[in-house]
Amino acid sequence: MPTLLFGILFFQAPGVLGLDAFPAGFRGSLLVLITVGTFGIPSILIYYLFRSGYIPSLYLDNRLDRRLPYFLTGIIYSVLTFLFATRMQLVSETSPEISVILGSITISILLVGIISLYWKISAHSVGIGGVLGSLISITVKFGETDLIFVLALLTGLAGLVMSARLHLNAHTLAQVNVGLLMGLMVSVLAVSLLI
Repeated sequence: MPTLLFGILFFQAPGVLGLDAFPAGFRGSLLVLITVGTFGIPSILIYYLFRSGYIPSLYLDNRLDRRLPYFLTGIIYSVLTFLFATRMQLVSETSPEISVILGSITISILLVGIISLYWKISAHSVGIGGVLGSLISITVKFGETDLIFVLALLTGLAGLVMSARLHLNAHTLAQVNVGLLMGLMVSVLAVSLLI
């Protein structure tokens, strides 16, 4: 989901992030870095946990199996956010919004980990809710009408993702709805208050 969100922002609304002066190749390189940090490394880590026997399934069906992967993923996201906020000077000075959005994603992952100690919230719904919330807030705050069609498509995608989780009996209606609301709330608050 972070790759989807940043891909849309980098190439549909780069001005909001202060990246419109940079060539598409530079924005593409940033997107690759975000993809490696938010998808590649966590995927390898979860596969390692599976192969080592720490988790019995890659699907993380059991609520208790989700704790370690989500907290470790939260640590990876925290490091990535820190790098974008402080160590990548060109990006942190011209586009601090990237680290704000990455920070909101990190908070969402950590909240999923905490909630998973007690209840099985839908991480898929949290993710798509975060994408929607960020884009809705940016559209409203900055008047980015170019994102309206993308928002319509993503709203349909959110419905499909949530329906699929229900159809697979992976979650209850409450779990997908609370996940969507949490993702929306965290991202809307982050964009509204910090960007």
